[in-house]
Amino acid sequence: MMVRHLFRMNIFLYLRPNSNVENKNKKNYFKMKITVVGAGNVGATCADVIAQRDYANEVWLLDIKPNYAEGKALDIAQAAPIHLYDSRVKGVTNDYSKTAKSDIVVITSGLPRKPGMSRDDLISTNAGIVKSVTENILKYSPDTIIIIVSNPLDVMTYCAYLTAKKPSSKVFGMAGILDTARYRAFLAEELNCSVKDIQAVLMGGHGDTMVPLPRYTTVGGIPVTELVAKDKLDAIIDRTKKGGGEIVNLLGTSAWYAPGAAAAQMAEAIALDQKRIFPVCALLNGEYGMKDIYLGVPVVLGKNGIEKIIELKLNAEEKKLLDSSAKAVKEVMTVLDNMKVLA
Repeated sequence: MMVRHLFRMNIFLYLRPNSNVENKNKKNYFKMKITVVGAGNVGATCADVIAQRDYANEVWLLDIKPNYAEGKALDIAQAAPIHLYDSRVKGVTNDYSKTAKSDIVVITSGLPRKPGMSRDDLISTNAGIVKSVTENILKYSPDTIIIIVSNPLDVMTYCAYLTAKKPSSKVFGMAGILDTARYRAFLAEELNCSVKDIQAVLMGGHGDTMVPLPRYTTVGGIPVTELVAKDKLDAIIDRTKKGGGEIVNLLGTSAWYAPGAAAAQMAEAIALDQKRIFPVCALLNGEYGMKDIYLGVPVVLGKNGIEKIIELKLNAEEKKLLDSSAKAVKEVMTVLDNMKVLA
């Protein structure tokens, strides 16, 4: 009987959560405050994923539409007893004071491109929105790290950087994680394997000029070029480049589950100081032979934001594709510069 009793005690002690580790984690991370500006589909999804991961004490949704963020936040908060998380999710209409002392801010605000709207019109409109949001956020959270999701992604990240006047390591954009996720999902479908075993790198602008890198793509450590025929791989790469448009054609609107989750993954890497290596829209200052341009490149994400930009050794073809993508992004950045929106 004594042996059985001791055995049960040992099992109990083994199964019981380590309260010291739990308290340590809460002490280090649980005071985190994260704000998501824009309570639309992408913003609400991002806030929901952040809340479910349960590392932030406060998650704030902010929107200009009356009661919209409050309603979305209330709905997310009422899922807490189901998903079992303690993050407090709150919403507010256009009152940035509630976002004060946010550690991380995700900006999803902006209008989608409408029929008859030119690219320049979209840039001008969304640049004005991103500029205003960035200024208001920094009034109350001057030390925050800013993640941009607004489109056109590369130029809106550039807009936020110019407005914020903060180190570029604290202002960057979400694009590569979403694009790489689509690439990996398509590969997993083709190979009928787990997405967990696929690692991939993707660079360049967010759009048709993005540069997936098959040479740096592996499945369980095996180069993807050994598992997928070139014609099929080329088709997957082309589908990845047009991934956003495919969803728009199906739904009549932009994607939100994957983009929201991608931004939340970036926030988590920063909040928990995970040192994750992700493709991120970052300002280049000499890396890859480029300067003063926001472009998707692999980086290390941790508590300080972008802690390192990783320079891959690209072959001649890959470098040519990246240069072409950079040229397209630079043209859009120049459009913004010429508009004097930020003057």
